[in-house]
Amino acid sequence: MPFARLAAISGLIAVAAGAFGAHALRARLSPDQLQTWETAARYQMYHVVPLFVIAWLLAQGPCPWATRAGWAFLLGTLLFSGSLYALALTGSTRLGMITPLGGVALLAGWAMLALAVGGGAPGHE
Repeated sequence: MPFARLAAISGLIAVAAGAFGAHALRARLSPDQLQTWETAARYQMYHVVPLFVIAWLLAQGPCPWATRAGWAFLLGTLLFSGSLYALALTGSTRLGMITPLGGVALLAGWAMLALAVGGGAPGHE
């Protein structure tokens, strides 16, 4: 699985989004919208780290829980941060209904990562 590459791309996007928000959007968005944008970029960056951990785990050998966690983190980042970016740009509160689904996927990713590194998880002792 290409989790290291996806982590690097996600990190690049998070830094670019943060810079874009700080410079290009500061004059265009309300303070609340800008805070939403910054939250999206921050959470996207937070979840780059576990993706690199997962890439390292998988380099040691097969680990189904790590693979599942990686996909959960990617889906969670897409839904959570993606919906917040869109919410900040459009102001459409309907997009905010997607955000909790991303949050649940991120939580699931952390739980699966705990199983992957816990030593007792099937497939990765």
